Amino acid sequence: MFGMRRRAFITLLGGTAAWPLAARAQQSERIRRIATLTGIANEEGGQERITIFVQTLAQLGWIVGRNARIESRWGGGDAGVIRKHAAELVALAPDVIMATGGAAVGQLLQITRTVPIVFTIVPDPVGSGFVNSLSRPGGNATGFVQFEYSLAGKWLELLKEIVPSTTRAAIIWDPSQTAAIGQYAVIQAVAPSLGVEVFPINVRDLTGSEFGVAAFASRGGNGMIVTASALTVVHREQIVALAKQHKLPTIYPVLDFIASGGLITYGADISIHMRHAAGYVDRILRGEKPADLPVQAPTKYELVINLKTAKALGLTVPDSLLARADEVIE
Repeated sequence: MFGMRRRAFITLLGGTAAWPLAARAQQSERIRRIATLTGIANEEGGQERITIFVQTLAQLGWIVGRNARIESRWGGGDAGVIRKHAAELVALAPDVIMATGGAAVGQLLQITRTVPIVFTIVPDPVGSGFVNSLSRPGGNATGFVQFEYSLAGKWLELLKEIVPSTTRAAIIWDPSQTAAIGQYAVIQAVAPSLGVEVFPINVRDLTGSEFGVAAFASRGGNGMIVTASALTVVHREQIVALAKQHKLPTIYPVLDFIASGGLITYGADISIHMRHAAGYVDRILRGEKPADLPVQAPTKYELVINLKTAKALGLTVPDSLLARADEVIE
């Protein structure tokens, strides 16, 4: 879904050893240190999002090797790894940290309340305790909300629309995350009005998840929703494979799942978040405070449908749904 590839990413960010040389060649211009901490793995989609972030910074005047240095770390969905990298980055005393995902932001805020943090892909920064409010963050963190919780109810409505006979839906979630609890609560609240029972399946135990999905499907389960979290994205290949294996129509929260063969995604365009995050980093580097920059929510969500997967599941996507789609994968 992204235009850049691994080689372009390496070309743009690679060669940290060369950066000090570039810095010495530009003694007249102060080098600003920017760190990035990503909760998911160092894989193509994540790399390309960071590339978008770096390219936008360059457009704003922050050029790697001239007046900016970027240190990047990847968490792989592992809390221990994320904690370790968060400590490493804070110890480098960066001017600002751009963090993606609630797990990354949470670990950073346990370590520092002074280093400015700009976050993206965080569903509930207030409920998670990252900011005091959206309009007045009040601390050292601000950024961009991945979605409002009401979106989780739309996922169930979409599932019911594409398969009207749905009566039992599995919910893949990470109950250790505040945001996942919020998403599940919304789905659970909407379910009775749609005549659907919901069954949570914990993604933290992938082997258990496989057994859980198999048992759910064998007992008449006929649909699935994957909530947004670092772990669901990290395990997306396995989750999509389970949906296909058990012929479960599934709604996913981000485009990464479509690239893995998922049926439908409905969520914000994360590449836009990365551009906006670069804008906030620019403003902080020029003297503004995170406490004064309001947390922003998406103004648009995108519906993407994979007709190839629908065909494999034996589904006919309603014309009304196709008409609303922002993109249809043939």
